[in-house]
Amino acid sequence: MIILLSPEQPVAYEVAVINALLERGLPLFHIRKYQFSDTEMMAYVNNIDSGYRQRLVLHSHFHLANELGIERLHFREEDREQNRHKAFMTGFTLSTSVHTIAAFNSLMAVWDYAFLSPIFPSISKKGYGVGYTVLDDLSLRRNLQVRLVGLGGIDQRNYSQVMSAGADGVALLGAIWKTPAPIQVFETINKHIPNGISSS
Repeated sequence: MIILLSPEQPVAYEVAVINALLERGLPLFHIRKYQFSDTEMMAYVNNIDSGYRQRLVLHSHFHLANELGIERLHFREEDREQNRHKAFMTGFTLSTSVHTIAAFNSLMAVWDYAFLSPIFPSISKKGYGVGYTVLDDLSLRRNLQVRLVGLGGIDQRNYSQVMSAGADGVALLGAIWKTPAPIQVFETINKHIPNGISSS
């Protein structure tokens, strides 16, 4: 499974790239736009082809989910630890983020998948993951109820290492938004990774 995260800051032709990747089979697109007003979020989502609504995941603005027809919500680690997801456990598919394999192993089955990061030093966030990465820790995975998705520094040159280490999927950010050829990068990776969207 490949997941794409939105860039935190606007990128040229952003929505056109999103629609093109969804058309080419991108399984899930995470909308990470914490700074948006409600109006901006509505406009952003409505610019994405409505036929792909079931593949969109909100990181914020959860109160707009029903109105937008979005059934997937992502909770940051701090939000999960404060149980903010508990109000959304019915009618939504939930995902979260962790930064250690121990935290991943402790997740309950309420989570469809979790991002584990940083797998490699970040492409989009300079300095993040330079001193410590979690790729080697995947061998310590004990939790098979929740799918593990690697995040951080993953691109067309190293994604296979992540899958070989035992991840169920990869999340892309800088590999797509920091390249002049986002479609080609996605298609290179997509040829080799199964789709794997959960219907839950």
